[in-house]
Amino acid sequence: MSTDITTPEWAKHAVFYQIFPDRFARSASVTKPNNLEAWEEPPTNYGFKGGDLLGVVEKLDYLQDLGISAIYFNPIFQSAANHRYHTHDYFQIDPLLGGNAAFRTLLAAAHSRDIRIVLDGVFNHASRGFFQFNHILEIGDSSPYVDWFHVYGYPLNAYGEEKPNYKAWWNLHALPKFNTSNPQVQSFIMEIGRYWIEQGIDGWRLDVPDEIDEDGFWQTFRQEVKAANPEAYIVGEIWQDAYRWLHGDQFDAVMNYPLSYASLAFFGGHYVDPEQTHENARPHLNPLDAPGFATRVDDMLTKYARPVTDVQLNLLDSHDTPRFLTSVRGNLEALKLTTLFQMTFPGAPCVYYGDEIGMEGGFDPDCRRSFPWEVAHWNAELRDYFRDCIALRNSHPELRTGDFIAVFAVDMVYAYLRKLDADVLLIVLNAGEAAAHIDIPLQDHLSHGIALETVFGPGEARLEVSHTAGLHIPARSGIVFKAD
Repeated sequence: MSTDITTPEWAKHAVFYQIFPDRFARSASVTKPNNLEAWEEPPTNYGFKGGDLLGVVEKLDYLQDLGISAIYFNPIFQSAANHRYHTHDYFQIDPLLGGNAAFRTLLAAAHSRDIRIVLDGVFNHASRGFFQFNHILEIGDSSPYVDWFHVYGYPLNAYGEEKPNYKAWWNLHALPKFNTSNPQVQSFIMEIGRYWIEQGIDGWRLDVPDEIDEDGFWQTFRQEVKAANPEAYIVGEIWQDAYRWLHGDQFDAVMNYPLSYASLAFFGGHYVDPEQTHENARPHLNPLDAPGFATRVDDMLTKYARPVTDVQLNLLDSHDTPRFLTSVRGNLEALKLTTLFQMTFPGAPCVYYGDEIGMEGGFDPDCRRSFPWEVAHWNAELRDYFRDCIALRNSHPELRTGDFIAVFAVDMVYAYLRKLDADVLLIVLNAGEAAAHIDIPLQDHLSHGIALETVFGPGEARLEVSHTAGLHIPARSGIVFKAD
């Protein structure tokens, strides 16, 4: 691995919020067609709720109060799908979201608050409505664009139950796969990547990038994007080991699903409902004790170079998974503990919209419910807890760029230091069902006689470091101490 990997400095300090645009907020300033689903009703596979980008602008106060400094949007380009992974036009913001004008307003409003914007780039496949594919659909083998896709026969079997006679993502007729070995296709996608960076976005989240099985493609993409903005953030949707893409010449980071798996297994433990977890997670979800969790954490911290680890997109759930709270059968302590861990761990934490108020949801489309803006529907105490965890991270640089030092992993208690020069935090997490009295060996890391004061967690405690620091920690709780 390259020793001179560089990743965006701002991403090390960011707290992301993932927004599914159709479901977060809608503004009266964006004209809507009539056939929309009721906002408060359960979502369906094909229905639209009418969320838009000006609605997001109107909720920036809410996000800023929560402590958010970056937004990752699911796709916003013109599409005939509510999730917009079926792209029609990569240079037009969907009119249901307010079009290009609304996006310019959003970008300016977010940047004025120092909130970064990262867009979802769907470059493995397009849609039946994408112009070049639609051209083949209409013209057949006389179309000049036949080599933009992998076509096996004519006319195109673009509808119906028969397997499509062209390469499509998961054999879904609506998602024809690009022929990315075609130089014209490559040039087209590179132009998109560069264009929106030049318009002011701060990075790309790349959808299923491992399905474009050409390192040179993503190396060129990085060169184009970084030429437009060296601090642009490029994060790939890779669910498992991503070593191949993280040598510093392709992606800056990936979505850290292993963090979600480990958190479910340790903080969720026997509360985890295997029927409400993504199939990719299930092999990793046998309950963990603290030593087992420590092994998973060590793996996450040593698998990639430090500059990559510092900007990994650390998520608990997403539009592709059941919500964390649903996966742990509504156990709030599991979500709280995991959130405290997420906000004190290296990398860029990402909150899926609504998790902070206790939103639940099973598999797609249920995990994509509309955000309930009536405060009566919120778990206000949970939202305060999220805000406090985020504030803790934002106020302590050692949680963002400091060293991570594991110091204790016994039974169901895990503890670690975050250390940056003379600033030190001790984080202690008890995932067990019983209170624990522990002695944490700190003599190799902190000076004899130094005091540790509680800055987050239940009650107040003061620890004096001798050879060890003795601590009583309640069940299912976390405490953060600062060295004084």
